[in-house]
Amino acid sequence: MSNTSPQPSALGPRFVLVAGEASGDLLGAELIAGLRARLPTARFAGIGGPRMAAAGMELWHPAQALAVMGLAEVLAHLPRLLGIRRDVQRRALRYRPDLFIGIDAPDFNLGLERRLKRAGIATVHYVSPSVWAWRERRAARIGASADGVLCLFPMEPPIYARHGVDARFVGHPLAARFALEPDQAAARAALGLPEAAPVLALLPGSRLGEIRRLGATFLAASARLLQQIPQLHIVAPLANAACRAAFAPLVEAADTALRRRLRLLEPDPPDRPDTTPRSHQALIAADAALLASGTAALEAMLAKRPMVVAYRVAPLTYWLVKTLGLLRTEVYSLPNILAGRALVPERMQDACTPEALAEALRPYLEQRAAPPELLAEFRRLHASLRAPAGQDAASVVLEMLERRAAATS
Repeated sequence: MSNTSPQPSALGPRFVLVAGEASGDLLGAELIAGLRARLPTARFAGIGGPRMAAAGMELWHPAQALAVMGLAEVLAHLPRLLGIRRDVQRRALRYRPDLFIGIDAPDFNLGLERRLKRAGIATVHYVSPSVWAWRERRAARIGASADGVLCLFPMEPPIYARHGVDARFVGHPLAARFALEPDQAAARAALGLPEAAPVLALLPGSRLGEIRRLGATFLAASARLLQQIPQLHIVAPLANAACRAAFAPLVEAADTALRRRLRLLEPDPPDRPDTTPRSHQALIAADAALLASGTAALEAMLAKRPMVVAYRVAPLTYWLVKTLGLLRTEVYSLPNILAGRALVPERMQDACTPEALAEALRPYLEQRAAPPELLAEFRRLHASLRAPAGQDAASVVLEMLERRAAATS
């Protein structure tokens, strides 16, 4: 990774981080904690969520401001997003960080990283965009923006190596947050759920657009399941207060039987970043999960719970992706991508109907046990996502700082 940024300040190294959603906020908070343990005088600023703020980062903008998904959806918010990016660029150039770290949000971060790199600030992109799904040549363009890439999945660095980009597998932090054998009874006790009843976890997404497109469909599927499995309990952890506020009216409009059996969990307390996320508790407590494609599918895999993965984007976005051949893979969810096959059911776009979702979920809830072969594959994938000793994200970032300091001394 290149050594283009100034030597760390005598007052402690400065970092600017930009994360755009709940999963990025969690990654950023853990990275800040890891860096601060090694560099107690380090300073952090940028865009993040409540966990990054609680970890000690000065917020220039909230992460929720960047939580937009889909080509058509981004166009509607483009002027506002460009304004935020210009503001962060101005602030970063004045702040002169020792390192800029863009966490996911590639549409926002990669352009910002490219401009800062040209201005002499070292840049790292944390969480590789899906180069294995969206045309491999993107890896070279990412290398033009970032001095290095921190990868969450072991199959990613070899792709970057083919394009001369320094990329490191740093493990997925979520792999360390879940036990290889999660304790379902303890999770149910923590959430006050009955031990003997079937439980479904609903995770309709961490973006407001996902809630709007999937929320009512998820509730309709849950209502069908409740008719078929009267003892069913349903628990819905929402990513943040805004998502909860968007989902709650949909619940209020549902039938009485569903409202009685569905429990909305409060968002995680922002002042307690060390607590177990309620989404993790809900997944471990559940017998099966219905969730939006994204990080939640990986979390369900790590929780060793069967799942049905659903997704729906704006019709224009879907048409563009299909017409232009932008997607190189036939599967969408992380468990299936990691396994290289259709390990868990996916119901996308027009196939995402209440009837199809309920039909795919029903066997898991009736049997209340995941198929042994599915559990074995989940355990294997879990182990593959753990970073080798000393190669976590904070350790790699510290190595970069030390190398740069040595090169400029």
